[in-house]
Amino acid sequence: MRGSPLAAAAAFLFVAVLLPLASAATSGGSGKAAAAPAAAKAKAPAAPPNITALMSKGGCKSFASLVSKSPDALSTFQSAVEGGVTAFCPTDDALRPFMPSYRNLSADGKASLLLFHAVPVYYTLRSLKSNNGPMNTLATDGGSRGYNFTVQNVGDQVSIRTEASDAAARVRSTVYDRDPVAIYAVDAVLEPVELFEPAEAPAPAPAPAADAPRASTRARGHRPRHVADAPGPAADDAAPADQRKNAKKNVAGPRPRWLAAITASAVAVAAALV
Repeated sequence: MRGSPLAAAAAFLFVAVLLPLASAATSGGSGKAAAAPAAAKAKAPAAPPNITALMSKGGCKSFASLVSKSPDALSTFQSAVEGGVTAFCPTDDALRPFMPSYRNLSADGKASLLLFHAVPVYYTLRSLKSNNGPMNTLATDGGSRGYNFTVQNVGDQVSIRTEASDAAARVRSTVYDRDPVAIYAVDAVLEPVELFEPAEAPAPAPAPAADAPRASTRARGHRPRHVADAPGPAADDAAPADQRKNAKKNVAGPRPRWLAAITASAVAVAAALV
């Protein structure tokens, strides 16, 4: 039995129109489902840089090891990376002679020293060259403690000076520079004055011989007078003028008074005998 024309038309419509639409909808949905994880993966934030690993690769392996062994310093460095940080890591050659002093510090002192080598701001080398003056460090602790150093620039040379050292540490190379992290290798350990004695001021240079005051002719020809009865200045002109005057009065004054007393007694005796 042959089908009716209406049934044949319905079958044709399903095969020619509805079936392709259903296939397209199915394939499109699966494509979107497959693309969703890829898009989510592309938008995932990048992991923060490992600052100690970067230091190690840049010639500061020993300093990076000290940071890794200090829980307080390591956690502070890792937290600072997200907000921006500039670290100054001493090279292995610079840190080696300082290690005996480092071992004598307490655990808190070691952490403070390590954190003293970084500032909580991202600085390119160019911006460092335009910033002269004191800077807070990660050891400053919100301003409740000092732990500041001073950046000084002479030409293209960036130097860091502290009150505990008479020589400045100089930036030798750029280890890493990508916002928000910058790391620079320095040729000396940064010593905070809060942990180490301040550097001694250099002694003033002696005055030239021509500028030195000359002794007077009287002083050169004068020989000190010996005083046997009491210790004191070797010469009268070694004491102030008013003291010399009083001394002369005290030495020469008693003789007339004793003579007058003796004379009066003699007169009285003679009168009694008469």
